[in-house]
Amino acid sequence: MESFEQWLEQQYRRCGPAMLRSLSPVELVKSRPGFGQKIRARRGAIVASPVLAAYDPDPDYFFHWYRDSAVVIDALRVLFQDGLAAQARQQFADFVHFAIGLRSLDGRALVAEPSWRTPIAADFAKFVRPDADLAGVHGDAVAADTRVNADGTLDISRWARPQHDGPALRALAVLRWMRTGSMSASVAAESATVLRSDLEFAFAHAREPCFDIWEEEHGLHYYTLCVNAAALEAGAEWLESCGNGRDAHRYRTEAGELRRTLDGFWLPDAGYYRSRVLSSGERSSKELDIAVILAAIHTDSSGSRHSVRDPRTHATLARLEALFDAAYSINHRRAPGTGPAMGRYAGDVYYSGGAYYFSTLGAAELCYRAAAGADSARSWLQRGDAYLATVRAFIPEDGEMAEQFDQRTGAPASAKQLAWSYAAFISCVAARRAAARS
Repeated sequence: MESFEQWLEQQYRRCGPAMLRSLSPVELVKSRPGFGQKIRARRGAIVASPVLAAYDPDPDYFFHWYRDSAVVIDALRVLFQDGLAAQARQQFADFVHFAIGLRSLDGRALVAEPSWRTPIAADFAKFVRPDADLAGVHGDAVAADTRVNADGTLDISRWARPQHDGPALRALAVLRWMRTGSMSASVAAESATVLRSDLEFAFAHAREPCFDIWEEEHGLHYYTLCVNAAALEAGAEWLESCGNGRDAHRYRTEAGELRRTLDGFWLPDAGYYRSRVLSSGERSSKELDIAVILAAIHTDSSGSRHSVRDPRTHATLARLEALFDAAYSINHRRAPGTGPAMGRYAGDVYYSGGAYYFSTLGAAELCYRAAAGADSARSWLQRGDAYLATVRAFIPEDGEMAEQFDQRTGAPASAKQLAWSYAAFISCVAARRAAARS
């Protein structure tokens, strides 16, 4: 049997080509007969999964989500810097160009020319967005529209909108790519265009209520506030380097306000950061949520608050470990040296209800990032490796990663070949390597 290190390297190298199948899948055509659509992916689109499903039983993930695509394009940078993605620069350029094209989308055009509704099946009409909803999608509202079709057109289906995390995540990813110094002048110019738009969106909308990253509840969300604060801070630094001190000051001031709001998400009696404050004023059963951990690793902010170094984030991870260790039967029989398989929140009912590959990998990555330069580095590294050992136990022999692995049987569940799962593995291994070097 191969060693842990051998397996880690093998799976890392498998994840690159697997994830790349979701980038610019121009050879794929997605038929949605109920909606009267045939969607051919455009270059630059990143679909959440390249598997053409239709809730039969796997979900239809042939969409370009702003959030997922930002996570994936950031993992592509890791592969590029590791010499494992020969076409990465062109793929990033295509992604940026696709993003610029989305800015011209306008739902009012669909309202004005409603012939697209004619082929929609009668039993699908209830799933289609009304005119009033579509008419509001123009200008910066496009960036809050959660997802678009892979051909760069508006998604006509009813969905949880608005969401305000996608532009901030894209801004962070673009900034990291810009720091590689690998762009042509034209790509750098387009990247700056996307970046300025996304930063202005974050400045304008970060504190407005929206839906959470699981697209279920409306309110203020820890993850969304955190990634917007990080994007504005990083954007302010970039703007200062460009000589734009006025906007840099605006963004840095707003980021400070967001971080003060985040401080209020700490629940001292419960001992964790709550993930949400609902617009309804009611308490949510989903307050203890892996999204808080994902916020820390997706931003990797400096400082001791709302970061991988925050003791309160570590306390939140410990509470999540206890939750899932008790809730999932696959954790009741886990082998020594393995960590608990992690899901999203208590009582999740989506497909198997978790565990999720990206949740368990996210917990591991937090451990590796917390290890970097820490006095307790060895303990953090061992803890991260325990999570990875669990992931190893539930990845099939061929290395394919779905969205979930069943909390009772460990079998793959929900969407197959989820790009985010592969991206999470890539970024987790990169964090482990960085921690080992520190």
